[in-house]
Amino acid sequence: MSLQIPISLEIRVDDLSGSEIADLIAIHSQTMLAQSPAESCHFLPLDGLRRPSVTTWTMWREGALVGCGALSDLGDGTGEIKSMHTREALRGQGFGRRMLEHILAEARARDYTALYLETGSMAGFLPARRLYEAYGFSYCGPFGDYRLDPNSVFMRLALEPATGPK
Repeated sequence: MSLQIPISLEIRVDDLSGSEIADLIAIHSQTMLAQSPAESCHFLPLDGLRRPSVTTWTMWREGALVGCGALSDLGDGTGEIKSMHTREALRGQGFGRRMLEHILAEARARDYTALYLETGSMAGFLPARRLYEAYGFSYCGPFGDYRLDPNSVFMRLALEPATGPK
């Protein structure tokens, strides 16, 4: 079965001031806390997404917010994927793939050498891990300020710049 994303799909940088994105981030937070112990949840709350080092995009279909994703600049020529979320009723339709492709393109345009992410190790996070694996992410140890945690897995993807190898 082919996944089809409507032509009317729009991904745009979000200033995080609207109630729709605030509600979606609240749902994302609740979803993460329902699947992982609080001390193992590393999602960024709305204020964390507003940091200058973080860019957040929202995905819209026919005027409705369907998902979001964020990219945090780690300050060393690499980035971290944060807050990837698609509304539950729309999962499995390719929206997550489309957001991931957008973030990958942006990371390459920024000439990042690698992208990292942290996600849960539990079964509920298996679809996310499979998505990242399909795009070439491999498992790695903790990065940045993360520590080993049986509820977390860490992944990394080496990147070539948008202009190709140097």
